[in-house]
Amino acid sequence: MVWMEKNQTGGNPVGNSTRSQVADAGVPRILSAMIVELLSYIPHSTGPLGISMTYWIIMGASMLVSMAVSGMLKHRFSQYSQVSMPLTGAAAAELMLRQNGITDVQVISVPGQLTDHYDPIAKTVNLSEPVYHAATVAAVAVAAHECGHAVQHQQAYFWLGLRSKLVPAVQFSSNLMSVLMMIGFVLMAFSGSLFVLKIAIALFAVTTLFAFITLPVEFDASRRALAWIDRSGLGARMEHEKARKALFWAAMTYVVAALGSLAMLLYYISLVSGNRRN
Repeated sequence: MVWMEKNQTGGNPVGNSTRSQVADAGVPRILSAMIVELLSYIPHSTGPLGISMTYWIIMGASMLVSMAVSGMLKHRFSQYSQVSMPLTGAAAAELMLRQNGITDVQVISVPGQLTDHYDPIAKTVNLSEPVYHAATVAAVAVAAHECGHAVQHQQAYFWLGLRSKLVPAVQFSSNLMSVLMMIGFVLMAFSGSLFVLKIAIALFAVTTLFAFITLPVEFDASRRALAWIDRSGLGARMEHEKARKALFWAAMTYVVAALGSLAMLLYYISLVSGNRRN
């Protein structure tokens, strides 16, 4: 994960079986197809609070899928936190940075769980306390993933650069979007005006675009992490597969968020298009 709170915001695994690659690659495609199918069959009826049933079903489905993926992620990390590795997460991060010729990035510990991130402004790899101190497959995989973002930064990886450039626009859109959305729906209901709602939807589209641009950044960081774990000789094939599964489910949280955002965007667009025809 690449940090973006105040200032800025950060595959093809080596040695995987063909069956595993096909299965993993198919998950985002299946989720996308489910969303498209859902949107095509949901009737435009009114649900609780006078809000369209389409909205409630999209929100409910997104929450359920997100909870399922998050649950699997926690299960994998808990499971692979029991498998020992020769280095702690902190030591693995420092080694990976050094072997990639990166000397100006510091590895530090931060409180919490799953709070790991790379900060391109401060140039720090921030590892949660369990990852920083533990010598397990999960800890090394997460640490290597965050260092993958540092390597992206060093090598001016295109998608990371594009993502960073979009941060100001995303922050601006996020701050105004909710207010404009509420105003837009009120104006549409009482006067039929769609102007403000269209602006809100355009801002929402910016955040959706950002979510999809995040996907190659995260998957590429995992690819770099797994390739380095193999090159460094830290893990045998079995440990590589466990690290791959842990990082895959971490990346899937971003996939679910992006597809959920796309589903809502398509819903808002269809709502405005239908109102304009009426």
